[in-house]
Amino acid sequence: MLNQSYPLINPFDRVSYANLPSTTGVYIFKKSDEYLYIGKSVNVKSRVLTHVESAAVIEKEHAIISQSDTLTVIVTDSEFKALLLESQLIQNCKPKYNVIWRDGKSHLYIKITAEEYPKIIPVRKENDLKSSYFGPFSSSKDVEDLLHIIRKIVPYCSQKKITSRACFYSKIDLCNPCPNKIYSTTDELEKKLLKKEYRNNIRKVVEILKGKTEKLFDSMNRELKEAIKKENYEKGIELRNRLYTLEYLTKYRSFSRYSENDFNTSQSSLSKLENLLSLHFSVINDLKRIECYDISNLSQKQATGSMVVLTDGLIDKGQYRKFKIKNMSLQSDFDMLEEVVKRRFHNPWPHPSLIVIDGGRPQIRRVIKVLKALDINIPVMGIAKHPDRLILGLKKFLTLKLPTHDLALRLIQMIRDESHRFARKYHLLLREKAML
Repeated sequence: MLNQSYPLINPFDRVSYANLPSTTGVYIFKKSDEYLYIGKSVNVKSRVLTHVESAAVIEKEHAIISQSDTLTVIVTDSEFKALLLESQLIQNCKPKYNVIWRDGKSHLYIKITAEEYPKIIPVRKENDLKSSYFGPFSSSKDVEDLLHIIRKIVPYCSQKKITSRACFYSKIDLCNPCPNKIYSTTDELEKKLLKKEYRNNIRKVVEILKGKTEKLFDSMNRELKEAIKKENYEKGIELRNRLYTLEYLTKYRSFSRYSENDFNTSQSSLSKLENLLSLHFSVINDLKRIECYDISNLSQKQATGSMVVLTDGLIDKGQYRKFKIKNMSLQSDFDMLEEVVKRRFHNPWPHPSLIVIDGGRPQIRRVIKVLKALDINIPVMGIAKHPDRLILGLKKFLTLKLPTHDLALRLIQMIRDESHRFARKYHLLLREKAML
């Protein structure tokens, strides 16, 4: 499901929204062909229901809900893509209730100035007809978070005036090379090379804002290999960290001509994973439902387990389940994992096509043992760290080392990271309650 419309016969009735997906995406309230409001969320169903509840006390929300006869949902495979898709749809469709935000301020954009050393800054409602603009964005926090992450991937300058002193961000390597330093350089050849490097950084930022991250992945991987080949390990570590940050951005958080497929690669990722696993597992069917498990505890105290679910390759928060470990005598994460899996399969929930474990051979062995005892035949795989690699629950525990940007690997990394986040969130909640 990429783009699904839901008729709203009674928009104030929560039942009208029962079938909305609990996934990341963009939602559009419409009246016939008129766009009323466009928003985004990591959990579309939850966010839309908040609009409905707020309509009882907020005039603007009441106007949106009362006038809507259709709700359209476009599912994306990351928060980053949802953010940029929301921005582009607002720009193209100009929805009635997105014109002025709740704080009364006008649209927020990311501006890349047209000058010798371009600067990147957030601005509101301006157009000098020379600079490049990306947006609008509905939240200043979204823009701040986005620019903060991008700066860790590609350093750039935001200081408006050229001075004789390097800017603050250059001291922490987030503006490198600094235009101030370039401007004051007297060696013409060095100045030319630094200027070229800085402008190349700006081009990389534009690629990210246009959604062309795959090209950037490839070029940065080539730079990393070259640095390792030349034994420039300091630069290699820096490039590796920037690659990790780029991966984080594209997984959790293009500005190209609007196409649904640009914002949802779930089917491509699933096909890649299915083709990969079918070479080794005999029972792999379509991977409609994938479950991932993780354990979180501190010295076996307030131990919790998580089950997160991908439905058709997309996060499905409505299917998540959390477990508080009941057997207080358990001494290892393996024993706790066994308890969680047993309890999961004693519930009448749909069985998954694949089970993913955050861990390696010991965790996989324990889960396979539980499944055999329950006479359940489901493929099991784990994802081990440093570096991330897939381990298949087969007799010889085949290990697959895939390229960093491989779609199958990134899909498994996404569900692994989500299961860790969900388990830890519940664990911290229990710790806080215990302290009180």
